[in-house]
Amino acid sequence: MADLGGISAAMKTKDDAFFKRLGARMAHARKEMDMTQVQLAERLGVAQQTLAHYEVGRARIAADLLPVLAEALELSLDEMLIGEPAARPAARRGPGSRLQQQIEAISQLPNARQRVVSEVSTPCTRNVQEGQGG
Repeated sequence: MADLGGISAAMKTKDDAFFKRLGARMAHARKEMDMTQVQLAERLGVAQQTLAHYEVGRARIAADLLPVLAEALELSLDEMLIGEPAARPAARRGPGSRLQQQIEAISQLPNARQRVVSEVSTPCTRNVQEGQGG
């Protein structure tokens, strides 16, 4: 049978370290915004002493407060929880849509030809802008 006490102790140690790092990020972000503990505590709906405990890792912030905290500190949840912004998906590579390709081709035309394309397409785009469809 597994030693559950040992597993529990290891998890507690990791949790304690996580909440200390989270608290340090909270304090740093709050100070960067020139916000006091009292001001942030009011936004979160907690006492200043509770916020102070969060910032040093003596208390664990409730999960439902994390989105409010992130918004108050103008951070993403990723920045709040792991200390770095979320990885953005790589931009799509390869040819763009047909319309994008046509726009690119038109931009390469001489100005006189660009005006002709503009004159032909303006009635279509005007109808869309006026809500009449194309």
